[in-house]
Amino acid sequence: MLRVGLLITALCLAGAGCAVNEVIVAEETTLVVSDTPVEESRLLDVGIIEFAPGLDEDNDPRKTGVWEEIRLAETKYLAYHLKNTLQGTGHWGAVRVIPTREAFTDVVVSGGIRQSDGEYVTLDITVEDAAGRHWYDRVYKTQTGVTSFSDRRDRRLDPYQKVFNDIANDLHAFTAALPPKQLEQTRHVSELRFFADMSPLAYGQHLATGDDGIATILRLPAENDPTVARLRQIRERDRLVIDTLNEHYANFYYGIAIPYRNWRKVSRQEAVAFREVKRSARLQTLVGVVVLAGALAAETDNTSSRRQYNTNRALQNLAINEGLNRIIGGIQRGNDAESHVAAIAELSESFGAQAAPMVVSVEGQERRLTGTAHAQYDSWRRLLRDIYQAETGFTQNVDVGVPARTNAGPQ
Repeated sequence: MLRVGLLITALCLAGAGCAVNEVIVAEETTLVVSDTPVEESRLLDVGIIEFAPGLDEDNDPRKTGVWEEIRLAETKYLAYHLKNTLQGTGHWGAVRVIPTREAFTDVVVSGGIRQSDGEYVTLDITVEDAAGRHWYDRVYKTQTGVTSFSDRRDRRLDPYQKVFNDIANDLHAFTAALPPKQLEQTRHVSELRFFADMSPLAYGQHLATGDDGIATILRLPAENDPTVARLRQIRERDRLVIDTLNEHYANFYYGIAIPYRNWRKVSRQEAVAFREVKRSARLQTLVGVVVLAGALAAETDNTSSRRQYNTNRALQNLAINEGLNRIIGGIQRGNDAESHVAAIAELSESFGAQAAPMVVSVEGQERRLTGTAHAQYDSWRRLLRDIYQAETGFTQNVDVGVPARTNAGPQ
């Protein structure tokens, strides 16, 4: 009877299986938003550089689950969403995604993607100002929940929104503690860096950079200097081009929003299912062996009563079948993990195919933006310098047209 009891217990354990705990509602952070207009003197412009993808050279997506198509798209998508989050707080001047640090601005936010799989995200963030002061390095992370991808959620909020709100709140808190004089100097330095880049002979000596890499102002140009007015005009054109590039980022951002959301949702589900498969496969195989062994050990000898014999025999047959099913099921579910990875890979390829190059019109000529945004902006800056050096004044009719996406594949 003891063996029969153990057999019944094993059957109950086999039927119980195992499950992975899953987060339903993700942790949230309230975004700090300005409730009154901020003085213009305290408004700094922010430039966000495309995030580093964090891909290893020997990355094998079949093993790591990190797909290059997805990660490279995220470098732009996540940076642009951070731009939207910061811009919506009312604490900043213009917030732009910038292709390079040479797009001189007051505050530069850079970073890298350490992890992003729809369930977990980890970002490394670095903040510096135009003078070269290193503000801080911080790591931001969160775990999404089932409701993070609900059709009823606020679509303006990203499933990773906690991370973006944390970054925005920290950046505001740091800046709010700075003295007004430093904020003013930061704005002057970013302007002088642009002037020196365009005309190093005239403005290269207005700033001095110490051994620590921090720039200090030696002197400011006269406000009535006509060259200053012209360079400020050039800078506005430069900002217009960066704004145009941001329209490209916006097209990309909104263009991939749905497939990227779907990929993250499925990727998260697959990650949870993958863990459940691995745990369940191991447990099922183990329980199957125990159940099968218990079944074979059940009392079936002739000394038992016929009723006991029939009971034991029925339990034995049931347990043998259950044990074999559990062993086979464990093996099959282990194989299912491979199909989850294959599903993610297929979605990744579909997602990457929707990122297309874009075209911009400059001075009536259509120019196709190819390669990296960095390369595109470098080409523009060379043109900008040529115009400044070749003419006594800056051309007033530089036309930066509305960006348009093409049907070509991703760059």
